[in-house]
Amino acid sequence: MNFLQHIKTILKTTGKAAVVLPDNVLFEGGAGETIRVKLMETVDLHTIFRLPTGIFYAHGVKANVLFFDSKSSAKEHQTKEIWFYDYRTNIHHTLKKNPLKFEDLKDFIDCYNPENRYKRKETYHPEKNPEGRWRKFSYQEISSRDKKNLDITWIKDKSFSDMENLPNPDELAEEIIENLEAGLESFREILTVLNDKE
Repeated sequence: MNFLQHIKTILKTTGKAAVVLPDNVLFEGGAGETIRVKLMETVDLHTIFRLPTGIFYAHGVKANVLFFDSKSSAKEHQTKEIWFYDYRTNIHHTLKKNPLKFEDLKDFIDCYNPENRYKRKETYHPEKNPEGRWRKFSYQEISSRDKKNLDITWIKDKSFSDMENLPNPDELAEEIIENLEAGLESFREILTVLNDKE
């Protein structure tokens, strides 16, 4: 969490940052809550992108990308609302068989609207589109959450509710093997680098 504070301190006024952080930064109490509050007060934390699992070598890593802009000092909090894009719930990627590709991010980029983020539109609607992945929460809504928790989900996770649609054991076994092989390959590369230095 210290590096998040460090990024904030080196970010120039009107600077922009995108930082990949593990899930626990979004919900931990104590110092985690203090940092979230300070971040929302001192920068415009405008977007959180929930990354899918299966895109890192470490299996099961859950991470997010936090997007924020630095602004001139103000008497009130800089963050007015936070937009969330949930690209994790009911999405599954692997490093080899189903790697994350640019096309997978197209919807997020369109929703993010980097040209004019003030013209963003939610894709979520409680009745019309409960599966919509793009949703905003006001500063007041977030402030009222226990510990200013930013680990927000709203899409029904079908992996917990639809046991009939679980991958078959062969697919699960292949995925485990794929992850183990990818990890071994990483260790081989590290060993090669270490041996070359000797």
